[in-house]
Amino acid sequence: MEDFIRDKQWAHVITAEIEARNDEISFINKHIHSNPELAYEEHKAHDAFVDVLGKLGFQVTPHAYGVETAFSCEVGTGGRLVSFNAEYDALPGIGHACGHNLIASSSFAAFLGVARALKESQIPGRVRLLGTPAEEGGGGKLKLIEAGAYKDTSASLMVHPGPGHKLSSPIRGVSYVRMLANIKTRIHFTGREAHAAIAPWDGVNALDAVCLSYNAISMLRQHIRPYERIHGVFRSAGDRPNVTPADCTVEYYVRSDTKAHAQALWERVKKCFEGAAVATGCGIRFEPLNSYADVRPSKALCSAYVEAMPKGDVAYAEPADFLAGSTDMGDVCYECPGFHGAFGIMTGEGEANHTKGFARVAGTEDSYGRALECARGMAKVGWKALSDEEFAEGVWREWVGDMKEAEEGR
Repeated sequence: MEDFIRDKQWAHVITAEIEARNDEISFINKHIHSNPELAYEEHKAHDAFVDVLGKLGFQVTPHAYGVETAFSCEVGTGGRLVSFNAEYDALPGIGHACGHNLIASSSFAAFLGVARALKESQIPGRVRLLGTPAEEGGGGKLKLIEAGAYKDTSASLMVHPGPGHKLSSPIRGVSYVRMLANIKTRIHFTGREAHAAIAPWDGVNALDAVCLSYNAISMLRQHIRPYERIHGVFRSAGDRPNVTPADCTVEYYVRSDTKAHAQALWERVKKCFEGAAVATGCGIRFEPLNSYADVRPSKALCSAYVEAMPKGDVAYAEPADFLAGSTDMGDVCYECPGFHGAFGIMTGEGEANHTKGFARVAGTEDSYGRALECARGMAKVGWKALSDEEFAEGVWREWVGDMKEAEEGR
């Protein structure tokens, strides 16, 4: 009973602080949505966060960890460390079509709530708000990981919006969200130019290699697992019809349920490219891009989040097609126990992530309200990880075991 009363007390402190700081949180949400910025160009979002946090009396590190548009803000001393991730990059041409404004505002709100509880309780522990740029293909968290941003972190948390029309009422969100590992590669074929009419026999056609590899991969898709994905685009495929294309480039993503399985699938895909090069007499060069690991959430953190949210609002597991894809949060889950919950916003049919319709809905007050609801739950989980020794030890043991499974390809 004493534990229950104590938990209720600090839940009230967290909720009250988030409500008291609504003006600042709402400003961040609207500012980011109204000023969409691409990966590593999020200067307005970065500066707004640094300014607002400074005015609230926090010490902020701008341009943190050697990344120009990242920031870090930490409160507390000693004890365990919990971090919240604020994403804020947008997509080319369609703005915040993945709702990163909502991710940023929910993480900001959760940080404020836990920071207030730490200050009033005076217990050992630290909470950190990380500005994590360039999730949309730029691998921002990979740079932060490399620089040590998640070292000695006991739990790292964030929530992500998804298409609400795919959830069955009254469910408004899901806790345990698995996302795919993604190996990204740019492939360069090199041949030899020739006049396509006068001396086509002198040419080595790199576009033929592109087409052969495309067709080989299309056939390979018959023999991959249902959750695996292979997709790509032609980056360059020649300039004029009367010149044999000598330099062609494609870019491909290969996804599977784990890093190990994605690597195994990539080896199969790679043979399609190599075979096409041999068949056409072209040279070939592989350029690795910033690949993402699979999201491996902490089951303990996910269960605690379900308990922290209003009863019946959050399902533990997700519909298979609610929030698919890949994210650099997966790599964070390989560094420390991670939580990447998801919540639905009021989309209509066809308005899933990465569409203009989703971008519009991400800017509504209803979506903002849902993000704050998630922030309250996420903050309570973060506080539990700082204040509950037994819970924190269980989270860590589970993560160590899961990393062993990951090493074995499971």
